[in-house]
Amino acid sequence: MDIMVDELQERIEAGENVPRIDVREPYEHEEFNVGGSLIPLGSLPVRLNEIPQDKDAELVTYCRSGGRSGMAKQFLEQNGYTNVRNLVGGMLEWQRRFADK
Repeated sequence: MDIMVDELQERIEAGENVPRIDVREPYEHEEFNVGGSLIPLGSLPVRLNEIPQDKDAELVTYCRSGGRSGMAKQFLEQNGYTNVRNLVGGMLEWQRRFADK
């Protein structure tokens, strides 16, 4: 099941440690991010060792709009991860919703 920006933002604000992977490119991550580990989609296959090894733990993927993170979610699921959630709408939706906060 994917995750909406409202839910993720509330959980982060509450101090919950939600593992996040930003699959965008470095320049995108530098412009704006929500604290995720930067692992661009293209390098994900060779950087799996940098992802939490508990394959049943929740893991949120995000990108600009949700497309690349959706592919990352699918790749991680194919590699045995069972609780991957794609951030619906990505950073575009996050900034649209919370630009005023």
